[in-house]
Amino acid sequence: MSVPAFSDISKSANDLLNKDFYHLSAGTIEVKSNTPNNVAFKVTGKSSHDKHTSGALEGKYSDKSLGKSPTQGSSSSSSNSVSSKDKIPRHKRSRKKPPSFSVSLGRIIVPGPRDYPLNLAIILSNSHPATVLTSFHHLGLTLTQTWNTANALESKVELADSIAKGLKAEGVFSFLPTNQARGAKLNLHFKQNIFHGRAFFDLLKGPVANVDAVVGHEGFLAGASAGFDVQKGALTGYSAALGYVGRGYTSSITATDNLSTFAASYYHKVNSQVEAGAKATWNSKTGNAVGLEVASKYRLDPVSFAKAKINDRGVAAVAYNVLLRPGVTLGLGGSFDTQKLDQATHKVGVSFTFEG
Repeated sequence: MSVPAFSDISKSANDLLNKDFYHLSAGTIEVKSNTPNNVAFKVTGKSSHDKHTSGALEGKYSDKSLGKSPTQGSSSSSSNSVSSKDKIPRHKRSRKKPPSFSVSLGRIIVPGPRDYPLNLAIILSNSHPATVLTSFHHLGLTLTQTWNTANALESKVELADSIAKGLKAEGVFSFLPTNQARGAKLNLHFKQNIFHGRAFFDLLKGPVANVDAVVGHEGFLAGASAGFDVQKGALTGYSAALGYVGRGYTSSITATDNLSTFAASYYHKVNSQVEAGAKATWNSKTGNAVGLEVASKYRLDPVSFAKAKINDRGVAAVAYNVLLRPGVTLGLGGSFDTQKLDQATHKVGVSFTFEG
């Protein structure tokens, strides 16, 4: 059993209740493309129901295609050079300096009154491709650059399984030119067979640390999280959760907001076509009312599915997703207040996703 992160203990139910409902935006368009040198671009645009338009441009580089073994490497002078090296005794081989190498990730020019260059490149030099490519793969390096219509820039550097097996370190750096605001965060993820721990550090605010951990055994999960303000030396919040993962179903109970808000969720994969789930929420600070949501997903055929949900306030939502052709996905959704059918409280939305 793979132990989830603390925020993912209820992931199956939350995804069923919240994902792929397209009424939240009046219109959404997403374009994804991948380049031969492992750079993935994603452009997202959204139009809200109050006529506000937003968008984001993201470029992401991962070294996963660079980890070819010497037998798989695309660059080698000849097989004779390798075999001749093998004939030389190990103690007589000369020790060479570590080679430098070069990989270009790409460059975006965003058109406008003044072209804005967005560099997505790492320059290195390479004299022995097979050896260098293998060592670079083990770093597990991923670079992500995001720029949105609020003129906010964000860069994320991820390093996985380099310092220790199961450990991933992330550095997230943000900059808002309009008010010169800067941000710097360090995130650590450590995952083993029965343990999943995370630590998030906001280096410029506080600094503040948020840590959580989950342990699992034979399907049972137990986790807790806490926030700590280093400067004040005080807890900023704490939460706890229990869960169980069985064959085809999951259940969980979470207590958040300093153990004042409780949620119980359930997810069941009935068969290959039908999924069902529910979530009940109670806030001890606001009263005795319990919020309830129920959702279901039905796969119509291999390329389309439909979803529906309703909550205790009588608000229902439906969604339809279909793969029109390879790389083109259409999503349609609507939300309707069943107690106010004569009022203009309903919402509809459409989404297009293009992948290349």
